[in-house]
This record gives sequence, structure tokens and C-alpha cells, in this order.
Amino acid sequence: MLTMISFLIGTSQFVIVGILDKVAAYAGVSVATAGQLITAFALASAIGTPLVMVVTAKLDRRRQLLLALTIFLLGIVTTLALPGFGFLMASRVILGVGTGVFIVTAYAITAKLASPGRQGEAMSNISMGFSASLVFGVPIGRVIAATYEWQMIFWGIGFLGLLGSLAIVRLLPTMSGETPAPLSKQFALLKRPSIAAALGITFFVFIGYSVVNTYITPFLVALRPMSEQEMSSILFALGIASLIGSKLGGLLADRLGIPRTLFGSMAVQTLSLALVSVTSGSVSFTILLIMLWATSAWTFGLTQSFNIVSLAPEASGIMLSLNSSFVQLGFAVGAGIGGIAVGGSSIMIVSCLGAAAIAIALCIAVASFGFRRLRYQPCSD
Repeated sequence: MLTMISFLIGTSQFVIVGILDKVAAYAGVSVATAGQLITAFALASAIGTPLVMVVTAKLDRRRQLLLALTIFLLGIVTTLALPGFGFLMASRVILGVGTGVFIVTAYAITAKLASPGRQGEAMSNISMGFSASLVFGVPIGRVIAATYEWQMIFWGIGFLGLLGSLAIVRLLPTMSGETPAPLSKQFALLKRPSIAAALGITFFVFIGYSVVNTYITPFLVALRPMSEQEMSSILFALGIASLIGSKLGGLLADRLGIPRTLFGSMAVQTLSLALVSVTSGSVSFTILLIMLWATSAWTFGLTQSFNIVSLAPEASGIMLSLNSSFVQLGFAVGAGIGGIAVGGSSIMIVSCLGAAAIAIALCIAVASFGFRRLRYQPCSD
């Protein structure tokens, strides 16, 4: 059930990427300006999620999920009811807060319900829901936007989200929350070098992911003019790659250990994006490299979530909230940098910027883990 709702939540976030050109045309703004909808969503999630999690820490997890979905549905209503780019930006802010709270709470519930040694694989199901939104949600959204108005996508998401709220009430058991933690405690956790370094890794990896993913549609068009069917097919293939990566992350973390999985995924991301920047003349090879990048990026995401929890298991909710905030900050910065770069240079520069950001994350990881720690560390440890 949580995986299915994660699919809806993920679709609301990522579908904008697949229809960015159509949203820009509707709002009467440039593609670079429309890309800042991703920035607004991400900043709202980064700032709003820890605040809401602190205020609602005493609530049981089921009520937290219902609160998250209520905020989410409010954002859907705002998207549909209020016209103009300004209101569209406001709706993305509301959706960002609802999404962030849902992500943190769903991961925390899954980690607690999973049997020992299977947390990574169980949490990968939530990540799989988000990646499934790239597999099905984004390309289907592109098809719907080409056939009808793009708002039709959010009508469907809103209806299914309402059904998801009813499913939570009926199927999810009550589960106690954590002792309320003030923001001062969250900032205190940032003083730990291992935690600060881990969150820095999250930040730079998702800058790299966002700067490419936000402008993936115009990037593909720049490679070669293509039909709506071709675009949807490529987006579908990228979604499949993300789905494989999200499941692979849990399996590798449980079997090979967290450090090896993180290092491997970051190395593959950096190499694949670097190669994209020098092989853009070959369209087929470039698309294969982008698929490899998407797979490794989603492998990283799930593994890093478990890594963050393992650093302070006594405050899992806070740690997941902080990690979610840094993920969204990375999304915001990446979309902003990408918008500036696209506005002043070629769209092809986004792959170089993405590779550079992930390379920085890899350097932080080397300093944090040290090669001596690249030994077998299963998730159950």
C-alpha cells in the first residue's frame, strides 16, 4: 500500500519534468523559468519537512501519513483551482511539504516493520514506488498532456490520493511516534562529522541528479528532434532503469554493505555523465549512458537513506527528515544552477555540471569513510 501511494507522490513531483515545456507554454514563461517550479517544490520540502516533523513527532505514524496526504491533496486542489504561474508556484510549495513529510514517515514505518537484516530490502519498496513514477507516471503523464490538458494528470493523482488516505485508515496499524525533538537537537546532530559528511554527500549527489533530470526533456530534444511517442518511450526506459536501481540499492546494501554500494553508485554516476558530455554525437550511446546514470542514481538514494539511519538509529525520524531536507536542497540548487546554465549556454552543459557535483560527493565520501572502511558491512550490523 505504501509503495502504491509512493508512486502517486513521486508522480506529482517528477511528472513536471516530463511536461516542463507544456507547463511553460501554459504559463507563458521560458523553460528555464518553468524549471524553477522544481526549485520551489524542493525548497518547500527541505524547509517545511523538519518543521512539520517536529510539531507532529508525538503523533502516531498513521496520523502523520494522513496529515501528509491532507497537505498533499491541498496542493493538488490548488494546482487545479487557481490559474497563473504564481499560483502554480504556490501549489508546488504545498505539494513539496506534503511529499517530504510522507517520505520521511513512510521510510520510518517500513524500517520498523521490517525483520532484522531485511530493512534495506523493505525500504527499497518505498523507493521502488517513487522510481515507478518515473517508469509509468512521467511517460504516461507526457501522453496525457499531449492528448488532453496537462491538468488532467493532477485530477487523476488527486482522486487516487484520496483513495490512498482511506487505505491507510483501514490497513495500517497504529505505531507510536518518537519523543519530540526540537530543531536545536536536529542542528546538534549536524555537528557530528560523520553526519555532516553524509548529508554533504546527499546534497551534492542530488545537485548532480537534479541538474540533469530537471532538463531531461529539452536535453533529449537537443540530441535529436523526436516525436511524442519517441519521447515517451525514452522516458519510460529511463523509468525502468530507475526502478531497477531502487531495488538494486536495497539488495546490494544488504549483501555487499553500505560503503561499497555508495562508492560504486557514485563512481558509475560520475563516469556515465562525464562520458555523456563527450559522446553526445552518438544518440543511442548517449541514451544508454543516461539509463546507466539513472540506475546508479536510484541505487544510491535508497542506500544513503539506510546509511543515514545507521549513523544515529536512536533518532531515525530526525535523521531521515534531515536527509530528505538535503535531498530537496540538492534538487533546488541543481534546478537553479541548471536554469542559469541553460539560459546562458547550451543545454548539453547539464551533464558536465552533474558529473562535477557527484565527483565532489565522491571526494567527501572518500574523506568520510576512508578506504579502510570499504569492507563488508551488511545493513543488519
